[in-house]
Amino acid sequence: MTGDPLQAATSEDLMRRLVEGDEDALAEAYQRFGALVHTIAVRSVGEHHEAEDITQQVFVALWKARSSLTPGAGSLGGWLATVTRRRCADHHAARARRTRDEQAFTREGGLPVSPPADVAEQVYLADVLESLGDPRATIIRMAVIEDRRQEDIAAALQLPLGTVKSHVRRGLLHLRKHLEEVSP
Repeated sequence: MTGDPLQAATSEDLMRRLVEGDEDALAEAYQRFGALVHTIAVRSVGEHHEAEDITQQVFVALWKARSSLTPGAGSLGGWLATVTRRRCADHHAARARRTRDEQAFTREGGLPVSPPADVAEQVYLADVLESLGDPRATIIRMAVIEDRRQEDIAAALQLPLGTVKSHVRRGLLHLRKHLEEVSP
């Protein structure tokens, strides 16, 4: 946005109309700022289709959060740029989690561990493992089920070795506590 008072007044009017629920104001905001949002997204994520998804998410977020806009307190373009950057950061975090999980589940070796004989034990163990949450559950699966070394797990998940060791220790203590409750 420029320092032009007419442009600022128009931006304030657009924000006011959005707050009031004017759908035409949303269309106008898209016409004015859609290219800005899309450009930020393309430069961040590097892929046109993903940038289109982010652009759509940003304008849906604008419409849903329209009541929180304060005309005159800031520019609509600035608000949209900030939301776009946050959506891009979320996108990168999700991509990193997917990559980490894919690498974790790609076995490079290890000895298979025989499953518990009782199906009920398998179900209970799977439930307790799931209750650990990520990344601890993934780390325990890699350490116990896949019989991988902690150094290999740290490299595969791109985590510090100390973090992996802490997750293994705490995860095993958690499993032990829950398994002692079921069987003496």
